[in-house]
Amino acid sequence: MPWLYIKALHVIFVVTWFAGLFYLPRLFVYHAEATEAVVRERLKMMERRLMVLTHIGGALAVLFGVWILVLVPAFLRMPWMHAKLGLVVLLIGYHFWVMHLKNLFARDACRWSSRRLRWFNEIPSLLLVAIVVLVVVKPF
Repeated sequence: MPWLYIKALHVIFVVTWFAGLFYLPRLFVYHAEATEAVVRERLKMMERRLMVLTHIGGALAVLFGVWILVLVPAFLRMPWMHAKLGLVVLLIGYHFWVMHLKNLFARDACRWSSRRLRWFNEIPSLLLVAIVVLVVVKPF
């Protein structure tokens, strides 16, 4: 089944995407706590570079996911897939929120506390658990 190779690529890029979505908010915590200008500048560079990789991972994960749905349209008739796609929309929204925060930090304009950023960092974990359970267990 050729679509299984596309599925493998989808999973690889989902992992890449989540790696960025897990680590960027952690960098934001360090950034919010940094007091030295040189440290803040280094974090800005790390955030910018990681955001590029996160964009690539997210775009390719979505691309290969859509390709699977084109090749196996029966998935679109399954209720668990509707729930998964809804969570993916939330994940994309989170991605844009991360991008917004990265841009605020780049301008030294982010006023979020490190505690708030730690809580923000938990959102992709919850989405990941829910998505994996839906895909593997297919509860409905």
